[in-house]
Amino acid sequence: QVQLRESGGGLVQAGDSLRLSCAASGRTFRRYAMGWFRQAPGKERDFVAAISWGDRLSYADSVKGRFTISRDKAKNTVALQMNSVKPEDTAVYYCAADPTIERLQLNLGAYWGQGTQVTVSS
Repeated sequence: QVQLRESGGGLVQAGDSLRLSCAASGRTFRRYAMGWFRQAPGKERDFVAAISWGDRLSYADSVKGRFTISRDKAKNTVALQMNSVKPEDTAVYYCAADPTIERLQLNLGAYWGQGTQVTVSS
């Protein structure tokens, strides 16, 4: 059974930092791209960031310069370092995996986690 499990969400204040992690299990994600998405209440799911197997990076304009995606290929994990968070970053954050980063950039993914809540207070 393939699982992507997010962790690290919580309640923080504007300007704080938060680190999300996603652990993949059930199969190897060798040569898969990994990504992060978020969905705020009443809104559609948005692309946040992605990293290809070759470490090519992609970010949404709204998080460039504040968020950093990274992965540990040996441990099958991907992380999202969130700095200088804003109230508008409040959302459920999802981890996803797909053979191509291009599909993740199109808000598509072969595998998805259950999500972790991030709430930023002003």
